[in-house]
Amino acid sequence: MIVVPEIAILDPNTLASLGLRIILEEMMPQVVVRTFSSFEALIDDTPDMYAHYFVASQIYFEHTPFFLERRPKTIVLATSMLSLPVPCLDVCRPQDALVHDVLHLQHYGHQMMHRPVVVSHSDEARELSPREVDVLRLITHGYINKEIADKLNISLTTVISHRKNITEKLGIKSVSGLAIYAVLHGYVEVDSI
Repeated sequence: MIVVPEIAILDPNTLASLGLRIILEEMMPQVVVRTFSSFEALIDDTPDMYAHYFVASQIYFEHTPFFLERRPKTIVLATSMLSLPVPCLDVCRPQDALVHDVLHLQHYGHQMMHRPVVVSHSDEARELSPREVDVLRLITHGYINKEIADKLNISLTTVISHRKNITEKLGIKSVSGLAIYAVLHGYVEVDSI
């Protein structure tokens, strides 16, 4: 069984919440992401069960004491970098930069390990073979199938087969999602992407 965290997104902007939810779920398919349009909706839920709170700046400022008590778990969503006692995420950056920023937040101490939810998956079913890891690394560095085949001295068909196996095992189809998985699992360094 895999233990996964839950993340709360608090933002009255439905489109922004859904966009961030999709990015987070693509980055970390094992997490449960819940969205709340107001602070009151979070309070009606179980507010202390979340590993992280991604909070719109106006909600943060209206309820600062609540979030300061949860400082290590709070990330403020802002349109520019603010000087706050909690980390901020500039939501106006391009998707790749935003993903990179979220990875850095995770890498530097925002580990997802508070009040986990248990999901029944087999770790062995998701484990990549050494050759699949090689292919994954090259995918994250932007190589296309033909280039991967040439670098690994395997056929194009074999590369395509490995890519298919990787996406089936991980449940991740996009290159950016695969890159994030590779970083989170130590297959590549975040600065090399």
